[in-house]
Amino acid sequence: MVCFRLAPVPGSGLLLLCLVLGAVSSYALELNLTDSENATCLYAKWQMNFTIRYETTDKHNKTVTISDLGPATYSGSSCGDDQNGPKIAVQFGSGFSWIVNFTEETSFYSIDSISFSYNTNDNTTFPDAKEKGVFTVSDRVAFRVPLNDIFRCNSLLTLGKNDVVQHYWDVHVQAFVQNGTVSTKEFLCDKDKTLTTVLPIVPTTVPSPTTTPSPKEKPEVGSYSVVNSNGTCLLATMGLQLNITHDKVASVININPNTTNFTGSCHPQTALLRLSSSSIKYLDFVFAVKNENRFYLKEVNVSMYLVNGSVFSIANNNLSYWDAPLGSSYMCNKEQTVSVSGAFQINTFDLRVQPFNVMEGKYSTAEECSADSDLNFLIPVAVGVALGFLIIVVFISYMIGRRKSRTGYQSV
Repeated sequence: MVCFRLAPVPGSGLLLLCLVLGAVSSYALELNLTDSENATCLYAKWQMNFTIRYETTDKHNKTVTISDLGPATYSGSSCGDDQNGPKIAVQFGSGFSWIVNFTEETSFYSIDSISFSYNTNDNTTFPDAKEKGVFTVSDRVAFRVPLNDIFRCNSLLTLGKNDVVQHYWDVHVQAFVQNGTVSTKEFLCDKDKTLTTVLPIVPTTVPSPTTTPSPKEKPEVGSYSVVNSNGTCLLATMGLQLNITHDKVASVININPNTTNFTGSCHPQTALLRLSSSSIKYLDFVFAVKNENRFYLKEVNVSMYLVNGSVFSIANNNLSYWDAPLGSSYMCNKEQTVSVSGAFQINTFDLRVQPFNVMEGKYSTAEECSADSDLNFLIPVAVGVALGFLIIVVFISYMIGRRKSRTGYQSV
């Protein structure tokens, strides 16, 4: 644990901040604010990371996950006064800042709003960003907690706005601490209340091996589309099965099209199909044009949370799948695997996509995948072999019948 003792903040007295460095996949913080009498007035401990999507100068979309925030400063953090409520302000990296405001009511305090700012002038974090500058997203939370209670949420909390996804978990926070003593009475978030009643007891004497996923039935096929000012510009029909390995635990998830939302965008050189649901913040399929006459799947990005509340995020913008000529669609009825990373693969079933040059909202002539082509080739071969065998059998039967006929006319 690394502790920082900073100069007093006006109106809040001595400020003591303790930073606990977390794993690469998250950023763990512990904050203790003290007033002029050196008594704790606000306490918070939490983990967080951020996923930001931005457009590049060549009109592609990129996603970056901010998880290792590096050294942080806390200028502007305050216990509050008669005019202003308590505030947590954190600055880190090149132009990142995160602010939480609290307000007090009669018998409650509220986590009022959360703001997150990032600077796309940082070419290391945002290479080739089309729009340069500082961007801020603000979310009105207005979550009420009884005074003298500490709010606790070990489960994943997600905020999403304007291509920015914020993830929080292992959250413990109490504003307006009374008498300098952090409360032991917890006010649980709804997700933690649910987990408290359904989590099984795991024997501590049995080691936890790497698990293998249970076989999943074939996923239901869904139909998705993207519409712009000119009408339907992207069509996709497919059954999707996600294969995830996280912390040595493998799982298989079938996407249910009936509970899946879809949106996207179409541009001359790129097209995006974005799927989302209650557990998937986004699953992006990004298509691109190559050699001015063909299209292909270039990029897949996913951000979702798993049953244990942890965040799973993967991005790969160097793929090469589903290649077909512009003006046609790509089709593959047999199962295919899109390998995004060693920890994430997508199995597709009854796939057909057309991300460019859609006419009248209908698929154009399909270019079939090699797996389907092999199957189509074997069918006529098998039919031909069967017909040939039948002809041979008929010919042999004819010859045998003819020999018997000749024997019947011999002289006595």
